[in-house]
Amino acid sequence: MKNLQILPVNVSHAKRTGEFARLVFRQKNKLNLTNRMIIPNDTKLFAQADTEANVLYYLSSDTESEKVYGALRTLNAGPKFEFLNLNVPPSEAFGLLDLR
Repeated sequence: MKNLQILPVNVSHAKRTGEFARLVFRQKNKLNLTNRMIIPNDTKLFAQADTEANVLYYLSSDTESEKVYGALRTLNAGPKFEFLNLNVPPSEAFGLLDLR
């Protein structure tokens, strides 16, 4: 928790949220989301991470959120960070170092 940083939502985040939400809502019927009525929360968090230059990865175990991320990637709308599924071991996500 010592490395956790709380980011306030600002105007640049809000603008990007609008862009992401517009695209995701257009694709909503194609996403096959289960019990996902609050897409704006996904787009808000993705927009905030996308706007911050030092965010390279987004870690979550939420597979429904990963579907929204995937939709944004296929639309070439960003985001510039990589989505990491918490249920995937780090060695599978990043590979192994050859320490021989």
